[in-house]
Amino acid sequence: MRTSPLFMASLYFGMGVLFTYIAIQSVEDTIWNFITILLAFFATLDFVVSMRLFKLHIKITKAKDNNK
Repeated sequence: MRTSPLFMASLYFGMGVLFTYIAIQSVEDTIWNFITILLAFFATLDFVVSMRLFKLHIKITKAKDNNK
């Protein structure tokens, strides 16, 4: 059984939210420390992958509708 792009998009979106939350919690005096920037970077990557997978899901859905 293959996983759907929509399921994977929701997982990546959830991980992006989690990394964003952890980055917010890791702020001490300033946001310009290495851990906060690294966590924000990973959250950004997760959000981008999530958007691409969601677009792929829409594209697959439209292709299936056109074939019917």
